[in-house]
Amino acid sequence: MPESCPTARIAGIDEVGRGPLAGPVFAAAVLLPDPPPPALACLLADSKSLSAARRDIAFTALQAARLAGIVQIGVGAASVNEIARLNILRAALLAMRRAVLRLPSLPDLALVDGNQPPDLPCAVRCVVGGDATVLAISAASIVAKVLRDRAMTRLATRHPWFGWEANAGYGTQYHRDALRLRGATPHHRAGFGTVRQMALELLGGEALEASKPGAARTRQGPSPWTLDSKGL
Repeated sequence: MPESCPTARIAGIDEVGRGPLAGPVFAAAVLLPDPPPPALACLLADSKSLSAARRDIAFTALQAARLAGIVQIGVGAASVNEIARLNILRAALLAMRRAVLRLPSLPDLALVDGNQPPDLPCAVRCVVGGDATVLAISAASIVAKVLRDRAMTRLATRHPWFGWEANAGYGTQYHRDALRLRGATPHHRAGFGTVRQMALELLGGEALEASKPGAARTRQGPSPWTLDSKGL
C-alpha cells in the first residue's frame, strides 16, 4: 500500500457545495509534506468547524506554502448545468477528479472524505469524517470552502436579492423567500426539489393574477418578480 511507503505522496480530497440551492460544487486536492510544518498544521481543521476569519487565515497560509513549493493544491468545480445533467453526487465526484488532475503531479494515493470514491488515475481510499481527522483533507475542505464562498459572493453582485454573499447559495429562509418572490436565476439548481417547487408556486401565482378581471388591461410586461434569464 502507498501509505506504508515513507516517500509516498498522499493527497487529501474534499468537496464543498452539494447542499446549496444555487451555484457550482467545488473540490480541492491538497498534498502536504510529511510531516507538515507545525505553524501550518495548527491552522488546519474541518472547514465547517472554523469561523470565516479562521478559514481565511488557514487559506492564506496554504497559499503561501504553495507559492513556497511546500504544498501542492489543485482545484476543480462542476457547474450548475453539469449538476443538472449528472446529478449532484456525480457532479461532486467529477469536481474531485478535476481537482486531482490539476495538481502539479499525481499523488500515489488520494484520501477522499466520505464513502464515495471518484474515478482517479491513482490509488484511492475513502475516509468517513476525514475532514476532521486527516490534515490533508482538512486543508482541502478549507480551500474548497473559501473559493466557493468567494465565487458565490461574486455572483451575488449580479443577483443581489438572494443573499448569496452570506448564505453561499444554501437554502436559508431569506434565500427561499427571495426565490419565491423573484424566481430562479440561471445559477439556481432547477432540478432540486425546493427550487422546482418554488418555481411552480411562482408560475401558479402569476397564472392566478392573470385570470383576475382586468388583469390583461393593467399588467404591463413580465412580472417584476421574474428574473431575466440572461441575469441582471
